[in-house]
Amino acid sequence: MDETKRNKQNLIMFPLGTVGRDMVYNLVNNFLLTFVLFTRELTAGQLSAITAIMVGARLFDALNDPIMGNIIERTRTKHGKFKPWIFAGMISTSLVIYAAFNVKLQGWSFVWFFGLIYFLFSITYTMGDISYWGMIPSLSADGDARNTFTARATLFAGIGGTTAGILIPMLTTGANAIGGSTTVAYGRIALAIAILCPAFLCFVLFGVHEDRSYNDEPVPPVSFKKIWTTITGNDQLLWIALIFLIHEISNAIILSGVGSTYIYFEFGYEGGLYSLFTTIGMSVTALLMIFYPAISRKVPRKKLMKILLRVALAGYAIMLVPGVLMHAGAMKVLGMDLKFLLITIGYMLANFGQYGYYLILMISVINTVEYNEYIHGTRDEGIITSMRPFLTKLASALTVVIASTTYMLTGVTKYTNQISSLENATAAGHITEAEKLSQIHELLQGVTHGQSMGLLLVMIVLPLVLLVTTYLLYMKHYKLDEPEFDRICAELKVRREGKKA
Repeated sequence: MDETKRNKQNLIMFPLGTVGRDMVYNLVNNFLLTFVLFTRELTAGQLSAITAIMVGARLFDALNDPIMGNIIERTRTKHGKFKPWIFAGMISTSLVIYAAFNVKLQGWSFVWFFGLIYFLFSITYTMGDISYWGMIPSLSADGDARNTFTARATLFAGIGGTTAGILIPMLTTGANAIGGSTTVAYGRIALAIAILCPAFLCFVLFGVHEDRSYNDEPVPPVSFKKIWTTITGNDQLLWIALIFLIHEISNAIILSGVGSTYIYFEFGYEGGLYSLFTTIGMSVTALLMIFYPAISRKVPRKKLMKILLRVALAGYAIMLVPGVLMHAGAMKVLGMDLKFLLITIGYMLANFGQYGYYLILMISVINTVEYNEYIHGTRDEGIITSMRPFLTKLASALTVVIASTTYMLTGVTKYTNQISSLENATAAGHITEAEKLSQIHELLQGVTHGQSMGLLLVMIVLPLVLLVTTYLLYMKHYKLDEPEFDRICAELKVRREGKKA
């Protein structure tokens, strides 16, 4: 198959593979803590233990992700070095997420089970995630083509994640919950996603053709020293890793559960409201996903970041002002609460800026592969690309700390424990769905203005500060802009031709 035909096929098949994967990612990273909060009656000690487990599992990934990257680098099969791990990772992940959302344990028994299943998820998802994204450098060495692959894959990841983000709250909370309760609904949704994930990955396994010239290279040894020296010996990788981590925390705070809890407490316990919030908030990012390759040819990354920062600042301001000054239900526009509408529009703009940063930083991490080859003579794609999923997962763990701390400081668990009791009573058939919803509505009348305001400030002010920090660090420390990257690629081409001669 010639390169042009191969690229065209890969541009269709490779992005399709991530739709189900990102449904899994969204379910676990954006809704697992919400699932726990609204289906389990937790003491402060138990919530703290669950938080510690999630952080511990992500710190475990500090070794797990680069080691997995190194293992992938050593893999040599007739199916390449990526596909065997994609297959193994996603099948095992599907089994793990089904178990996680269908167990009926409570109290400390649930906490112990949660610890086991969460660490298993860290291992199994890492297999598939690192091997999937690690494949991109082998699909093309051309900078423009790589931008296209990254943007297209991110678009389909967004489709999968956004679809899950819209449907999960709509089908698990309020009057439209599957089976009449949050407990039952999450179990059935987990089953559906566990089936869809490997189904979509068949497009990658059977339709993608990567450059396998790495099979001609010596197999590198599994070496902790190699992992350490690759990461620490690449100054641009170190800086972009720190910058990416800060941004991912900023981007994930609203979706960590703080946003949904605020919406339920302020505007009513109805999953459709949060679905509408995320649908409108994320819809505009589709423009970036589609047009980023064209934009990147016209606008340098650092200039684009300045534009995106201004858009995000405007969005957070639009969220903050009505959030602080207006009362829920005080005024309606087109049948919708004006305060809710303004906060949602503000989130849309803020998310546009945040997602633009995500695309830029994703490509910035990948581009350190060529820089590594330039300074050390080896590409080490598996190790370098393993940093992105590790940093994403580490950020998600830190946002769990932020969310859990926010819940405890604002007294959220006082209400969520009672909601959990009502949800489980409904699932057991002890009360009707109508009785459950009526009692939850009455319960939420007791939420104070200070509690809602605490949630609001965490989901606006903290992401804003971290986003500005991301921008300042990138501008000062990341040197691989377009001219420098092109210069490095040209030099590498000369070196390779010299070796062949």
